[in-house]
Amino acid sequence: MSSLNKAREAVVVVHGLWVNSMLMRLLGYRIRRCGFDVGYFSYDSVRATLEQNAERLGRFAAALSADTVHWVGHSLGGIVILKMLEQCPEPRSGRIVLMGSPSAGSCAARALAKTAAGRWLLGRSTPLVETKALPPVKRALGVIAGCRGLGLGRFMVPGLPRPNDGVVTVEETHVPGMQDHIVLRVSHSGMLVSSRAAKQVCAFLKNGRFIHL
Repeated sequence: MSSLNKAREAVVVVHGLWVNSMLMRLLGYRIRRCGFDVGYFSYDSVRATLEQNAERLGRFAAALSADTVHWVGHSLGGIVILKMLEQCPEPRSGRIVLMGSPSAGSCAARALAKTAAGRWLLGRSTPLVETKALPPVKRALGVIAGCRGLGLGRFMVPGLPRPNDGVVTVEETHVPGMQDHIVLRVSHSGMLVSSRAAKQVCAFLKNGRFIHL
């Protein structure tokens, strides 16, 4: 956190379900090469509620002395970011990039929740199961979706609506009020190691727009 406290512009990267911040390190390295200082927020994605994780993220942000704080969240991590900004708005927040985040509920998670084993795996990650309308985002928000259908969702939901990234459908990534949206040929986890995805993240953090060819 010390490097972030010295930075004028900090980027906080937030991981998704069942993993930890180590999975985000390559993406973070590429964001750092674009000129940003990067920090990682880790949380318990199964045993803690969305509200609890959002509160902890808010405390993490409050401890930073950076002038501007940007946010990058993958999957559930993106939902944690949005909830944090709703519960305890961070006035220094800059731009936000969500990567494969099912912001209004996940078809794959709802299928998983139909079994006892699936509910145990999901734990307290009920936001992935719920389908609800989101309030419009009032900050510069960019969303990256994947359309390479490789992933766990293919086995949980054989009829997962297309296009999808193997876990999350493109439609599930839309957020009211988002500033830009782009679909890349990457899978749900693959977008974290994709140089193309990292390039798009950096483009939005710098300019508020993705690179549309």
